[in-house]
Amino acid sequence: MSMDFNLFMNDVVSQARTEIKAAGYTELKTPEEVEEAFAKKGTTLVMVNSVCGCAGGIARPAAAHSVHFDKRPDQLVTVFAGQDKAATEKARDYFEGYPPSSPSFALLKDGELLTMVERHEIEGHDPMSVVNKLQGYFDQYCEEV
Repeated sequence: MSMDFNLFMNDVVSQARTEIKAAGYTELKTPEEVEEAFAKKGTTLVMVNSVCGCAGGIARPAAAHSVHFDKRPDQLVTVFAGQDKAATEKARDYFEGYPPSSPSFALLKDGELLTMVERHEIEGHDPMSVVNKLQGYFDQYCEEV
């Protein structure tokens, strides 16, 4: 049995994009889209997406479920590490003091980084612990909706 690796990866990437968009996140595919989104007033949750297992099994489910909370960010966006490289690099410019990490989450207010949830806080943890961590940050930094 032969499998075309590129065809397989395109399917994995497509599924990862579909999952995060279905959760209400807007994809940022260019540096200009990142700058425009991050320039908006209010709080922004950035999900740095990837194709690894902890993204699909933990981070994307946590991204979807964490926003069902009384306080939540004004804006939900995502960049895709390894796919939309220039957009991801531009987003990471805002994550000062943190090394590149995917999957990960960044919470910004008025374009300034408030906090991050890095890969080491996702990988090996269950989705609910990541949801709880994100919601704790929402409680601390976001307005009630």
